Amino acid sequence: MELLRQLRWQDLVDIVLMSLILYRLLLIIKGTKAAQMLIGLGVLLFASLVSKYFELYTVGWLIHSFWAQIVIAIIILFQPEIRRALAQMGETQFLQTFTSAEELKSLDEIVRATIALANKKIGALIVIERDTSLKDFVEIGTPLDAKVTKELLMSIFHPTSQIHDGAVVIKGNRVVAAGCFLPIILSSEQDRSLGTRHRAGLGLTDETDAVAIIVSEETGGISMAMNGKLETHLDMGTLRDILTDLFTTKKVKK
Repeated sequence: MELLRQLRWQDLVDIVLMSLILYRLLLIIKGTKAAQMLIGLGVLLFASLVSKYFELYTVGWLIHSFWAQIVIAIIILFQPEIRRALAQMGETQFLQTFTSAEELKSLDEIVRATIALANKKIGALIVIERDTSLKDFVEIGTPLDAKVTKELLMSIFHPTSQIHDGAVVIKGNRVVAAGCFLPIILSSEQDRSLGTRHRAGLGLTDETDAVAIIVSEETGGISMAMNGKLETHLDMGTLRDILTDLFTTKKVKK
């Protein structure tokens, strides 16, 4: 009871804010390599306690030297996650909205175009902007600002088109740009059989929260990159379900 009497309202606010911050951080690193790194840091902390208990001075000194540089180590290890978190924070608008009917229609157009491109084995890279702005990538592409339609996407990615090699960036129900060049991930952990489009999709989604739909011109297979991970062998139903779950639920515009 004495402890409760000493508790101030500022302490409650402090606890709630810290809980929200930790919760958001855990959501950001969930399913990423950062989660495994956090486990590694936990192991180091446990090793530090063990070395102190058993008086293992050399081991303790090495671990202590590492902890002295922990801030720099965290920045280096968690660079992609930190960059993504800061980008999302900078874009945050605390307004909730529902996906419009036009956007729902554009999702269907994207699905139909993807299936048609896959059936003809025409390579494509379709990027859908979510909360993080893709302005930097749009600026180096060819501006369009056109309504999303199956026919437009088919014409952009046709082999005779001058902008078929780059990515199409879609925002809402508009194709904002085409022929956009994206960062290509070169990690050795990725499958060496992945083509340039797949690596570009992975590279972009590792830095932003965008969704990248990739059609392979070799196999006609459909893949989706999100949060730096690739989901392959998608069919029409699965693709539509994933996009519906992502874009038709109540969301926070950031």
